[in-house]
Amino acid sequence: MLKFGYKASSEQFGPTELLGYARLAEECGFHSVWISDHFQPWRHTHGHAPFSLAWLGAVGAHTSRIVMGTSVLTPTFRYQPAIVAQAFATLGMLFPGRIVLGLGTGESLNEVPASGIEWPEQKERTARFREAIRLIRELWTKDRVSFEGQFYKTRLATVYDRPEIPVPLYIAGAGPFMAKLAGLEAEGFICTSGKKWELYTQTLLPNLAQGLEASGRAHSGTYEKLIEMKVSFDTDGARALADTKFWGALALTPQEKTDVEDPIQMERLADALPVERTASRWIVTTDPAEMAEKVGRYVDLGFNHLVFHAPGPDQPRFMRLFSERVLPLLRKRFG
Repeated sequence: MLKFGYKASSEQFGPTELLGYARLAEECGFHSVWISDHFQPWRHTHGHAPFSLAWLGAVGAHTSRIVMGTSVLTPTFRYQPAIVAQAFATLGMLFPGRIVLGLGTGESLNEVPASGIEWPEQKERTARFREAIRLIRELWTKDRVSFEGQFYKTRLATVYDRPEIPVPLYIAGAGPFMAKLAGLEAEGFICTSGKKWELYTQTLLPNLAQGLEASGRAHSGTYEKLIEMKVSFDTDGARALADTKFWGALALTPQEKTDVEDPIQMERLADALPVERTASRWIVTTDPAEMAEKVGRYVDLGFNHLVFHAPGPDQPRFMRLFSERVLPLLRKRFG
């Protein structure tokens, strides 16, 4: 079954606003709500960065149906993986079958300011990530865990409150190794739209398939291929285009932003981009059929969980327009 999700932009809105948006997403028929886990936002001016774990608890208490998850959280620097395991076990008990732990290797923007660390090379970040996943899995399945890793250690540690329905773990990736790792070790894969088409067809999905084949799940009907769809949809075309300006940082190349740790500097880099470039990551249109057709290309690739991220300040307007005019077309085409 094709699922539709809503991306709660913690970099753009405060926790109370986002809680209202999550409740509205459930009312509008979305299946899930996903929050980014940022310590600092992409922009200093009018930026936000509410604590995702506290927010997920509030959303669970104020909704009844939607699945909630992080897209994504980094379990290796700001958070010790044992604490991540404890937090999501508790959330899983409070909201059985409604919690997903989405994980990624992180960005210096979030990890360095909160910890004062020197941002390590990708090799170390990946090694820490794999070790953190092993520790989280052990704490979710075993008692009295004494873990002796290269980066993390526990001594006779037990997560005493664990849900009967295990919390699914999804891995985010933008390259071949992480895509394959998601197929090997996770219950789902997370990526984002708006990049070069060859990245999906020649790198991400083939490597994900290799990982699934190696883990014996190549034909599993339950594996989720989740993609954050960057969409700016409105009846006013100029408004839809202008809305993307807030998210100019997404159009920066990895080389331009990987080591940027200050939201003021990130904002300066993003604001220097022309609007045509800030809009390049987004599907921008006033035509429901065009939006459904362009979104449908990703479904044709095999993505089965579409999480819609809208850039504008009026999120209720987006959700109502999108759920009334675009989602019916997608349901009609894909079921």
